[in-house]
Parts: sequence; structure tokens; C-alpha cells
Amino acid sequence: MMERPWFSASRAEPSQRPGNAWRMVLGVAAALLLLFLGLQAWWVSTAAPGLAHGARVVEIPPQMGLLAMARRLGEARVIRSPLGFTLLSVVRGSARALKAGEYEFPQGATTLDVLSLLEGGRVLQHTVLLREGATLDDLARLLEAERLAAARDVLRAAHDRVFLRRLEIDADSVEGYLFPDTYQVVKGMAAEELLARMVARMREQITPQLREQARARELGVHQLLTLASIIEKEAVERNEMPLISAVFWNRLKRDMPLQADPTVQYALGKNVRALSREDLQVDSPFNTYRRVGLPPGPIASPGRAALEAAVNPARVDYLYFVSVDDRRHHFSSSLADHNTAVARYRLAKSR
Repeated sequence: MMERPWFSASRAEPSQRPGNAWRMVLGVAAALLLLFLGLQAWWVSTAAPGLAHGARVVEIPPQMGLLAMARRLGEARVIRSPLGFTLLSVVRGSARALKAGEYEFPQGATTLDVLSLLEGGRVLQHTVLLREGATLDDLARLLEAERLAAARDVLRAAHDRVFLRRLEIDADSVEGYLFPDTYQVVKGMAAEELLARMVARMREQITPQLREQARARELGVHQLLTLASIIEKEAVERNEMPLISAVFWNRLKRDMPLQADPTVQYALGKNVRALSREDLQVDSPFNTYRRVGLPPGPIASPGRAALEAAVNPARVDYLYFVSVDDRRHHFSSSLADHNTAVARYRLAKSR
């Protein structure tokens, strides 16, 4: 019998198996890594389910970290992968530069689009319309209804003495100093910032020519805004503003009380059309039935037409006016004519 050699080809196979196993593990790991990176790249480059059929609004609070921000965006379904969002932000070097605020992410936006909005701070703009004749209370309620600011914060800022001095307003509030217009507001904007912008817009309207016309009638800016605000609240049709202005100017010259219902409504805080006899007796400096001259300040925000009418009254001798319908008034020069017009109006209203 031949002796078996102490070595054989089959003995070498076990020593090669560990290397093969490691190569296999590395290959699988590499494949998985490539699959993971490919999946992340696909998630980053495609829109998330939440943006498939429309835009979505998400609010990012101040001081929120990158990981928490990524989770919030993932929960809102505006990104597919919070991890992919985080890695993309780190790679782009914007991890610490993403801005808080309220964002509207458009339909079909990718993770890169979402990140770009946050990097640029392109927050959602809300349109706020301050109408002619609106009051501070109206504005405060509007901003609160739109969830842009608490009404109490707006009113507090509007009456803040330090804020008023900074705006160079010598009055108890910014009532009447806010120009009625359309404004773009972002959520979280300080009430002072918005009010200051509205005051600046009003200052643009009070041109040097308008100031000179007011000065010729012995009106300062505060008195101009006060008279214009009453005209604004009384008039519906703009072409009647110079006529209403003339009535008030004629009364002022004769030391007659203005007897403007909107001033009493302002004093009472009641936006009612018909005032009672008891209402007209309220003891307030804004009650122009009991006090002669202009009230101590504006009662609303006058528009440009009212400002112009305040310094350019019509050349008529009217002293009275009464509503004919929801838009027009009848103007009278004598009390007898006025009483006849009132009786006619009441009769038509009772039918």
C-alpha cells in the first residue's frame, strides 16, 4: 500500500474560504449602500406624497434644530426622507442657516425645492386689506382672525407711548394714522412693524401740497386726519365727500356741533346704524352732538379721497344732510328743509 502524502490539493481550500466570505460581505454591503444611496437620491429628487395633489403649508418655529425640522417636514409629508433632507442640508452647508417661519411648499416640490425655500427664507405672504373707514379694533380683529397676530398685542402696540414717540405721533394711539391699503404680512411679524408700515404709507399720502392746503385752513395733520376720518365714515359715494366736508366746515364756522353719528358710535364702541336718544347723550369728548368742534382725534382710517375732501369742501351753504338710501344723502341749507327730508326718509323707510 502506498503512503498517503501529508498534503493534498483539497487541504488548501479551507484557507481560501475566509477571504471569499469577506469579499462577499463587502460586496453585499456595497450593494446595499448603493441601493440606500440610490433610494435616498430618488427620494430627494421626487415630490413627497403630501405634495402630489396640491400645496401644503408648514410652520417652522424659531430655534428648531435641523433634525427636529426634518422630522416635522417628514410628518407633514412634504419630504420623503428626513435623513435624506438632513444629509442634503449638510452637504450644501446650510444646516445652521435654515430660517424659521411659515412656508407654503408648492405642488410637486422636491426635497431640494423644499430645502431651497428654507435656505432663502421665502416665507408665506398673507394679504391683509385695511379698508377705508376701518378702525384699530377692526384691524386687530382681522389680524387675529387670520391668525397673524393676537388682537391684544396689536392694540397694546397701537397705544404704546414709546412706540408713538418713535413714530412722532402726538396722540393717544395710531388711530387714523394708518393708511387703508393692501399689505403683505408674514406670520410672526411684530405688530409694531406692521403698524409702522401703515403709518409710513399714510405719511406718503399727506403730500406737501396737502399739508399746505390744511395749513391754509388752520388744520394740523392730526386735525386733518380727524376731519377726514369723519367724512370717510359718513360718506358712501365718493362724489358726496366734498359735500359732506362742506356741511362740517359750515358748521365749524358757525360754532354749531357737527352732530356726526359715527363719532358717537366710536365713543360707544357700537357699530350700529341707528342711535337712540340715550346714545346721543353719552358723555364723551367724541360725542359731537354735545361738544362743539372736532373730536380729540380720528375715529377711523381715512382714504385719499377723504383727505382731499377735508381740505377741498364743495362751495355750497349746506348745513344738514340725511340718508336717502344706503348710499346717497339729501343735503339742506335750512332746518325746515332738513326736517322735511327727514320726514320723507322715515316715511319711505316705514313702507
